[in-house]
Amino acid sequence: MSLVLVHQGPTLTQERYEAAVRKLTGGKSRLETPADWPVEGLLVHATGQSDRGFRVVDVWESDEAAKRFGEILVPILQEVGITDMPEAYPAHTFVSA
Repeated sequence: MSLVLVHQGPTLTQERYEAAVRKLTGGKSRLETPADWPVEGLLVHATGQSDRGFRVVDVWESDEAAKRFGEILVPILQEVGITDMPEAYPAHTFVSA
């Protein structure tokens, strides 16, 4: 079952997100293709500024894939100062164009 992750909070800013991306990719400024992720299983990744702060939304093909990514990502987030944890829940519906 697909897993949705929504990440938002006071410590998640666009600047810190971009710093995490650089560390995750070895220096790239943007995540552009699924090949940019260190594990397989990502279905959707979208980010943007809302009226309540910067937000990241991911959809993973499974909880296991998201956990594999989390093992790599969490230390990077801590290093750049992002301490807010994402909300995670099973996708009820997932449609891709």
